[in-house]
Amino acid sequence: MTRNSVGHTSLSRRAMVVVAALFASAVVLGSASSALAVEHHPKGDFAPFNQCPLSNPATNVCIFAQTESGEFIVGKKAVPIKHTITLQGGVHVIFNEELEIVGEEFIGAENGVTLSKTPQDVPGGLAGLVNCFEISNFIERLACEVIFENGATGVTATTELAAPASSIGINGQNLLEETGTALSLPIKVKLSNPLLGGNCYIGSNSAPISLPLTTGTTSPPEPNKPIKGKLGKLEFKDEFTLTIVRENSLVNNSFAAPGVEGCGGIFAFLIDPLVDAKVGVPSAAGHNTAILNGTVQQAQAAAVKASE
Repeated sequence: MTRNSVGHTSLSRRAMVVVAALFASAVVLGSASSALAVEHHPKGDFAPFNQCPLSNPATNVCIFAQTESGEFIVGKKAVPIKHTITLQGGVHVIFNEELEIVGEEFIGAENGVTLSKTPQDVPGGLAGLVNCFEISNFIERLACEVIFENGATGVTATTELAAPASSIGINGQNLLEETGTALSLPIKVKLSNPLLGGNCYIGSNSAPISLPLTTGTTSPPEPNKPIKGKLGKLEFKDEFTLTIVRENSLVNNSFAAPGVEGCGGIFAFLIDPLVDAKVGVPSAAGHNTAILNGTVQQAQAAAVKASE
């Protein structure tokens, strides 16, 4: 087993060629994948890829990415990322006759859990989202107080995919070169609390939040200012069949966010406007920010399979 680490400052065209070669060799080796869905148990350095869709013959690269810190700001509400969010699956890397990458298609995780539903604590809890005294109508305000003014105060925000995994966009070259969109996610954010009901969301399947993330520098509309992501540190292992990018940062602050829907169940007509006002949604582009810091791993699908 070989192992080599390089910082971003020493990243050269040669390193990019090595990664491209990893993809190219995967085209030939990945064709051996079975067409039948089965359980996979990769071992050693490849153990994190146990949900890589190896049963799909189009999979030639496996992806396992974890967001370990950062924050998600929508309107006036900032939610820090304190619990690890995992994105996993595979990629069909498409080449032309000169073995140049001409496309990358994301393939969902074998078990269907492509993006983990990891709750993050919302600062301020329920009191920071619902203030019944803001309702002018006495009867409606009283109903709000009876239902929402009690001890169930904790609220979490959970990022979920709002479209099939195939709608995820991925561009490895942009990730390496710190330019353009490296990862794009169609998402919705679920706000959870016993009193908010089970269907309180910012964004939906029909109107998702479109999140194009970059390791480069953003160019948002005012009042947001440009922010910079980073590739992080590249590490090659197992004879260059496994690439790990540590201290990676994917950012965006030019996306828009819709208002909430379904908060409070049958009281949504009362609660949705209150939550909208507290969160500051709908929120136009230039008023929202996503910063996702973590580790990205990618491996040849054939090497993952061979490790079982």
